[in-house]
Amino acid sequence: MADALLLNVVLYLPLVGIALIVALPADADERVRSWSFGVMLAQFVITAFLYLRFDPAVAGLQAETNLPWIADWGVYYRIGLDGYNILLVLLTAFLGPLVVAGAFSAIQKDVKLFYSMVFFIQFAMLGTFLAQDLLLFYIFWETMLIPMFLIIGIWGGERRIYATLKFVLYTAFGSILMLAALIYVVWSHYVDTGSLSFAFADLFGTRLSVTEQGWLLAAFALSFAIKVPMVPLHTWLPDAHVEAPTTGSVILAGVLLKMGTYGFIKLGFPLFPEASQLAMPIVMALAVVSIVYGACLALVQTDIKKIIAYSSISHLGYVMLGLASLDLIGIQGAIIQMVSHGLTAAGLFLMVGMIYERCHTRDLAAYGGLAKVLPVYSVFFMILTLAAIGLPTTSGFTGEFLVLMGAFTAAWPQHLAGDSTALVWAVIAVSGVVLGALYMLWLAQRLLFGTTKVPHGPVADLNTREKLILAVLLVPVFWIGLAPAEPMRKTEAAALHFQRLVAGPQATATAALPPLPRRAEAPR
Repeated sequence: MADALLLNVVLYLPLVGIALIVALPADADERVRSWSFGVMLAQFVITAFLYLRFDPAVAGLQAETNLPWIADWGVYYRIGLDGYNILLVLLTAFLGPLVVAGAFSAIQKDVKLFYSMVFFIQFAMLGTFLAQDLLLFYIFWETMLIPMFLIIGIWGGERRIYATLKFVLYTAFGSILMLAALIYVVWSHYVDTGSLSFAFADLFGTRLSVTEQGWLLAAFALSFAIKVPMVPLHTWLPDAHVEAPTTGSVILAGVLLKMGTYGFIKLGFPLFPEASQLAMPIVMALAVVSIVYGACLALVQTDIKKIIAYSSISHLGYVMLGLASLDLIGIQGAIIQMVSHGLTAAGLFLMVGMIYERCHTRDLAAYGGLAKVLPVYSVFFMILTLAAIGLPTTSGFTGEFLVLMGAFTAAWPQHLAGDSTALVWAVIAVSGVVLGALYMLWLAQRLLFGTTKVPHGPVADLNTREKLILAVLLVPVFWIGLAPAEPMRKTEAAALHFQRLVAGPQATATAALPPLPRRAEAPR
């Protein structure tokens, strides 16, 4: 009961933060910043406490709240923690105070409104992860559009209106289809059982024909794939990143893109298991195309933000590849990759914002040799670059290695049975690791080394606030890289639950490799 209360405190603290900000006078910008940081820090501390108390041996919900909301329609206020969302909730709460602190000097216009919108989107993102009722999930899902629209539209770049409209039109179109599919699923469950319910647990296993599942999966998948984003539904992302302020890019890359991959693992595939099994070859193909295509696009960009934006498409392709493998290790790797990308992409966007504040350009050609004049900045940038390309001991290596291991483990038995399609896709996916190293190291080489070029004259290195933000951000990067067993224990039950829901009760914990034939011993 106490844990459930604390989880509700975590969810609603951002609304308390908005109330505190509104109560402050109009000219109290410094107090707005400090109070916002304090509320976000308190939220993270409580979330970390709940993470430590989370029992990986319990397969169901923990810290659960289940209260009637529109009971006659079967709608309940259901929130809780499970292996699907525990790491993502922790990631969201962890990035909160860093996002607030990172905007201290960058945002000087409408400070109260800006931090209110940061709190608003924090509330919506956490609600989406925590919701265990389909209608509640959808409400939080749609609510996220409002603050992100305003963050980009008010504090963004010159083409911010174009970017915001494109972002909203893409996501709204997918969401409308998901709403129609949502209603159909709930009504089908009611016809089948006589019970009207929006609870995830009740809707899993709803009897639907394969044709019905196929159409419904397509509706859900379109909405989720836009959010990931997967190729060819990715074109809104670079514009949104380029025009968004640094805070918007950090929120977008750090958490918001994970809504799509989370939607697939929590709802899209488990609700329609038979159609999902048939669709997995297509999902795997699109995942690998996203990995390679995103990396190739990153290679030819000259805007630093666009390089990192296209790299996100590539990195999140690994998440979808891990889910499509239906292998326990691959599924856990997908969850770890979500968290790892959230950390490294958030850090890189923060660093782009830091150099933009000093030099007022993101054109890569304008820079060079920063390691000579900004040594501390360069060290942090190089560490995050190596983490993004999957250097061992960092979280990027853990996520990508587990995904690829799961993909090959699942593909090998199919290869022995005469179908090498999955194995071919897994082999092509490995090229994404090489391409990732190529474009990130090329970025670091152009930015940090060579002839010294600093736009607008000499600039100061990182200040104490910026050093602390980046140092704190690197802690979980190395924690997951050096000790992945602990977070993987938290997600193992959920990964196994997902595997059995989608692949069927006959699924084993891992698709074991066949034993190698023994060489006959020579007679003595």
